[in-house]
Amino acid sequence: METKILKQAVKYGVVGVGNTLLSLFIIWIMMKVLGYSGIVSNVAGYAAGVLNSFIWNKQWTFKSSDAWAGSAIRFGIVFGVCYLLQLGILIHLNANLSIDPYYNQVIAMVFYTVANFLMNKYFTFKRQKG
Repeated sequence: METKILKQAVKYGVVGVGNTLLSLFIIWIMMKVLGYSGIVSNVAGYAAGVLNSFIWNKQWTFKSSDAWAGSAIRFGIVFGVCYLLQLGILIHLNANLSIDPYYNQVIAMVFYTVANFLMNKYFTFKRQKG
């Protein structure tokens, strides 16, 4: 693996851990404390992390020189595609696994994370500084 890609993957992981913790915390609060459904909680959790993720990944992970508006639109498209992928996986897991639905959230996030890194690297933030 190229050194630059490895560094970006590590940075993406750091940003992702923060966003994942934020998302999981919000999902947990909504499901376990407030009693919302898994789907509603999932939407809120991901919405909370998406803005933070965009700013950190544009400025720090990928050091993109793309215009804010253009990269924000591409980021939104990538987020939507990856979110729908993980949501479909979540629905499938909830229908087919008899474990606590909260753990299915974690499993679905793994798929989201890999797809999101690759699409952001090669589509969203394609113009990167040094």
